[in-house]
Amino acid sequence: MPARRPPASRPPRRPPPGRPATPVTVQPGDLIDVRLEDMAQGGAALGHHARKVVFVPYTIPGEKVTARLTRVEEKVLFAEGVRLLEASADRVTPQCRHFGPGRCRGCQWQHIAYEAQLLLKQDVLADALSRLGGFTDKVLERALRPLLPAAARWHYNTRMTLERTPEGAFGFFRTDGRSIEPLVLCHVLHPDLQALYETLDMDFPAVQRLHLVRGDDGAMMLMLETDSETLPELSADFPVSINVILPHNEPLNLVGDTLVRYAVAGHSLRVTAGSFFRAHSAGVTTLVQQVQALLPLTGREHLLDLYAGVGVFSACLAAQAARVALVESYPPAASDAESNLEAFDHIDIVEGTVEDVLPALAAAGDSFHAAIIDPPAAGMSQAALAALLALAPPRLVYSSSSPVALARDTKALAKAGYRLECVQPIDFAPHTSYIDAVALLEKRR
Repeated sequence: MPARRPPASRPPRRPPPGRPATPVTVQPGDLIDVRLEDMAQGGAALGHHARKVVFVPYTIPGEKVTARLTRVEEKVLFAEGVRLLEASADRVTPQCRHFGPGRCRGCQWQHIAYEAQLLLKQDVLADALSRLGGFTDKVLERALRPLLPAAARWHYNTRMTLERTPEGAFGFFRTDGRSIEPLVLCHVLHPDLQALYETLDMDFPAVQRLHLVRGDDGAMMLMLETDSETLPELSADFPVSINVILPHNEPLNLVGDTLVRYAVAGHSLRVTAGSFFRAHSAGVTTLVQQVQALLPLTGREHLLDLYAGVGVFSACLAAQAARVALVESYPPAASDAESNLEAFDHIDIVEGTVEDVLPALAAAGDSFHAAIIDPPAAGMSQAALAALLALAPPRLVYSSSSPVALARDTKALAKAGYRLECVQPIDFAPHTSYIDAVALLEKRR
């Protein structure tokens, strides 16, 4: 069954109506036939059985499968597919040897044609905004835009984190969330980083996690994450910088440079080891362009840049603002922002948490015309939301990598008097269920 363009939002998911039936007893190990109806958060499709929701990964809405129950809860069943009874026309052959049940959990949707992935992500986002955010169909039909596809569908990640196995190899968490799938070949990793990985011979047991990083200029970096203060003695016979991330996320340089550079909307931005930058670096320019379109500035505005990282948004919008206050809690990232924004003399870089800095700005009598908010995947804390609402900038642009956090935080902002004007989803991670979006909210007058 081909994917259909999803509606702007969906009602809460529940079993089909009907007369109450005698409860059917099910237990782990039972085989059931189930028709998949929707795609859920996290990448598994869902259907219904025994008047309960059942989640089956590696399936597609519209398919019918025989599945084996793996976990039974009061209202929810979890299952694994055993036999495909009716396949979707959107089903394709996965490219990666690591993809599939019990294997790497990094990609969830390599079995789905890319055009169908876009529709499913749109559907999942709409469902979150409807069910969790409380936004009506009328609001979502007006505000929710079609998802922008990624410029590159494969080999797009210029930053990748690998976990260490007990045997000393590196790889990705498997779907059980505990064991590690040793990496052989990753189809979403940039080829230069794949080649670098294949040259590594890591004989330092204290390294728990390995980060592969490539700048837009081709410079490459290894970051070794350890819980030990003991440092390895390393040298490299290939062009790569090596940095250690000590406990408490403190970076220490061993070989080469401490940073790489990325080109974003005409700006060259440095990113020090340990500082956050999106793994699909080519998509950051698209994100910035969407923020600029949602927040046109006239040169008179005072702008807040929260969870600002290395200063991506400030670098691209500062020339159109009268003043920018940038807030970042991670010291190396704040130092990066200072370097990236040194051409501007009207930017205040404040190192500290949003929860601490915003009350201080309010106490000092500061006011702002707009705020750009780019929080971690978990979204804003209650204290951060309260501090933002105390300042009450008339316009907010919220960048999110989690539909759940976006729905929750925009719901709180809507209750406080903001109107959801626009939601623009962007695909940063093809073949996964991850969804990024940028939303515009305006204070009602």
